[in-house]
Amino acid sequence: MPMKTLAAEAAPANGQPAPPPDVLLLRDVNLDDVAALLQRHGLRLALVADHAAIPGTYWGEPEAGVIGHVVHARRDTPLHSLLHEAAHLIVLPAERRAAVHTDATDSIEEEDAVCLLQALLGDALPAIGRARVLADMDAWGYTFRLGSAAAYYEHDADSAWSWLATRGLATADRRLGPAA
Repeated sequence: MPMKTLAAEAAPANGQPAPPPDVLLLRDVNLDDVAALLQRHGLRLALVADHAAIPGTYWGEPEAGVIGHVVHARRDTPLHSLLHEAAHLIVLPAERRAAVHTDATDSIEEEDAVCLLQALLGDALPAIGRARVLADMDAWGYTFRLGSAAAYYEHDADSAWSWLATRGLATADRRLGPAA
C-alpha cells in the first residue's frame, strides 16, 4: 500500500524551504498536452500565477489542488502531483466530482488505485511515460512496502489493479482503460 509523504515538507535548519527534488514540473512539459489529457476526462486545468496560492491543495504548495472538475496548479507544480490529483477526480462519478474540494479520497483502496492511475496517465502524455512518473513519485517522497513506486506498480498492487479494472479505468494487460 502506498503512503504519500513529501520530501519537500522538511525544511533545513535555516528555516528556508527545502529545494524540490529533481522531478518534472509543469513548466518542463507541454501544457497543451496536459490540458488536453484532463479535458478527455471531463476535467479542466486552471493554471495559477507563479507564487500565488494554489486553491484546493491538500499537501500545500507547490502540490496541485482540486475543486470540482478543476485541477489547480502552478508552473512549479510537479507533474506527478497534477496527475495524482486528476486521477482522484477521474475515479469519481461526475456527481461526486462536483462536490470535491481539496480532499478527494474516501478510501485506502481508492488511494492505492489512484497511484497506479497517475502512472497510466503519464503514458498518455507524449514523451513522459509511466516510468518517469513512478521515478518522480519516489524522488518526491512517496513510500511503498516494496521500496519503490515501480515495484508497487509491478508486484504489489493486485487489488488496486482489480479496483481500476472493475471501473473500466484499466485493462487486464495494465493499460489505461476505455473509461479513463
